Amino acid sequence: MNYAEIKSFDDACKALNITPTLPSFECSPVKHLKALLAHYQLIIIAEAINEGWQPNWADTNEYKYQLWPDIEENESKASGFGLSFDVYGNWHTITDAGSRLCFKDRERAKYCFDTFLHLWEDYFLIDK
Repeated sequence: MNYAEIKSFDDACKALNITPTLPSFECSPVKHLKALLAHYQLIIIAEAINEGWQPNWADTNEYKYQLWPDIEENESKASGFGLSFDVYGNWHTITDAGSRLCFKDRERAKYCFDTFLHLWEDYFLIDK
């Protein structure tokens, strides 16, 4: 499945040949449930969109793209109102730890942001 065919969490699970189930975060504070569920889904979606590519954190010459959304202020959200894809991060690193939400190229990062904006909002923004 081409990454542009991934339009839902279920599509991402199908591409990875895994069962589309969501974990239970019942022991977590209610105020964090949307963010935790969104993060889980975004990890699976990013893996599917990257089509098997995994960042090599030891390779300082390999580009890695991570979203860097612009968050607009609004009184209804503690951390902002909405997100827009203005820029992206192009990271070089020699660390052994890294983001599960990084992408092989800018196009994949933008595709994930545009297609799954509702999940990025749930992940980044806090309801008042």
